[in-house]
Amino acid sequence: MSVKIRLQRHGKKGKPFYWIVAADARAKRDGKYLEKLGTYNPNTNPATINLNIDGTVKWLQNGAQPTDTAKAILSYKGAMLKNHLAGGVRKGALTEEQAEEKFNAWVAEKADQVNAKKDGLAKADADTKAKALAAEKEVNDKRLADAEAALKAEEEAKAAAEAEAVAKKEAEEAAANDAPAEDEASKEDETPSEDSETATA
Repeated sequence: MSVKIRLQRHGKKGKPFYWIVAADARAKRDGKYLEKLGTYNPNTNPATINLNIDGTVKWLQNGAQPTDTAKAILSYKGAMLKNHLAGGVRKGALTEEQAEEKFNAWVAEKADQVNAKKDGLAKADADTKAKALAAEKEVNDKRLADAEAALKAEEEAKAAAEAEAVAKKEAEEAAANDAPAEDEASKEDETPSEDSETATA
C-alpha cells in the first residue's frame, strides 16, 4: 500500500483550514486517512502549523511520500531534517545525542526567525496605524481651522452689517434733525417779505 502525507481540507468557504494526514494514495482527498499528524492554518500571518514531528518521521521512515505542499510544511517544521538526522544515526555517521543537539539548535534558530518576522509584522502594523492616525488628525485639524475661519468670517460680516445699520440709522436721524431746522429757516425768511409787502402797500 502506497502512503502519502498530504493536506486534507476543512474550514469554510474562503477560509480554508487543513489537517496534515497520512493516507492511502488511493483514498479521496477528504476521505479516510490512516493518522492525523497535525494542522495547518494559512489564514494567520505567519501561518499557524501544529505538527507531530515524531509521528511524521516514523511515517517517513516507513516510506510515506509527502506531496509538494506537505513537504514544504514538513521542512518548515523540521520533520525532514529530523528524518535526515535519523538516517545518519542509523548509518553511524553521528550519535543520537549529536543528532538531537543539531535538531534543537535548528529549532531555536527557526523560532528566532519566526519571532523576528512576527516583530517586523507588528512594527509594520503599528507604523501603518500611526500614519493613518496622523492623517486623520491632520484632516480633523484642517476641518476645525476651516470651521473657525468660516465662523470668524460670519462674525465679521455680522459686525459689518450691524455697523452699516447703525451708520444708516444715524444718517437718517441726522437728516430728520436737519429738516426742521431748514423749515424754521424758511419761515424766518418768509416773515420779513410779508412785512415789506404790507409796508409797500
